[in-house]
Amino acid sequence: MAEPIRLIVGLGNPGIQYDKTRHNAGFWFVDELARRYNGQFLNEKRFSGEASRINIGSESAWLLKPMTFMNRSGLSARQLADFYRIPVQQILVAHDELDLPVGDARLKQAGGHGGHNGLRDLHAHLGADYWRLRLGIAHPGDRNKVVDYVLSPPTRDEEIGIRLAVDKAADQIALVLAGDLQKAMNELHRK
Repeated sequence: MAEPIRLIVGLGNPGIQYDKTRHNAGFWFVDELARRYNGQFLNEKRFSGEASRINIGSESAWLLKPMTFMNRSGLSARQLADFYRIPVQQILVAHDELDLPVGDARLKQAGGHGGHNGLRDLHAHLGADYWRLRLGIAHPGDRNKVVDYVLSPPTRDEEIGIRLAVDKAADQIALVLAGDLQKAMNELHRK
């Protein structure tokens, strides 16, 4: 058993112009958890973001949407983690992943940032030992097109695939909060 997750950070960019973009898949995930478990996001200046608390059975966790823009996400996560004394091993970060096909969701602990600016900033503020929920958005095929690709909305079929991955991952959240991340991983990675 791993340590139970106490903070789930969804990565994305604030503002209506970014709501439906691929880069906001992490926001979509924490929004889905808030919807399922009656969480209410409130603007928290001290955490540079919007935070919500959810309870699932006897477990509870913070949900966080940094409002600092993607490339400054680490500050927000560190502020909340420091305030509530949440160790990095009890943090799960949900983010868009170019290296996975649309519709895939994968859990892993630690690793590199893979060029993802949100993860790069999290590494700078927290180190690399946090858990990640990687939500596949696929790659545009040309690295010169990546910025425009992640900052644009997915096609209708891609959005359906990403939302299905979000749902699939949200279905495992009780296991994640209980610290049974291996079982959650097995369920999520099953084809």
